[in-house]
Amino acid sequence: MTRKAARGLWAVLLTTAVLSTAAACSDDGGSASSTASKAASAAASAASRGADVVASATAAAGEKLNNFKNGVNAESDVELGKSSTDGDGRATVKVTVKNSSDSAKSYAVQVNFRDGSGNLLDTVVVTVDDVASKASKDATARSNRKLSGDVRAEVGRALRH
Repeated sequence: MTRKAARGLWAVLLTTAVLSTAAACSDDGGSASSTASKAASAAASAASRGADVVASATAAAGEKLNNFKNGVNAESDVELGKSSTDGDGRATVKVTVKNSSDSAKSYAVQVNFRDGSGNLLDTVVVTVDDVASKASKDATARSNRKLSGDVRAEVGRALRH
């Protein structure tokens, strides 16, 4: 199943659950269908905002990487730790860059945060400047927004110059 299809299935299941719950819980004098319609609208709006946030973060990450001039692929120089959640509810992960070249280099690392099903939740770019030759340097990637559940981090792209 493709990620797009999985997201679509998730949206349908969420909408169905919201509609069922809203219909069963309507006690404000309004009809169940009116309450269900309002709940479906709210669920669709929330899903749309979530997709907009991810699209915006992805575009910003792409722009930042494109501005990293003369970069070469450096994914093999990057390791990620285990993701966790900070006090603000944002996902964080330790990024370690190992410079195997003969001179100091700077890195731009795109970190993608995904749920347990592989759906993209957020993406950020971390820059690690002036990593000495044959040395390592750490940084922390932090999601743009609160994320919950089983959040996993992966290297999307990594550039060195």
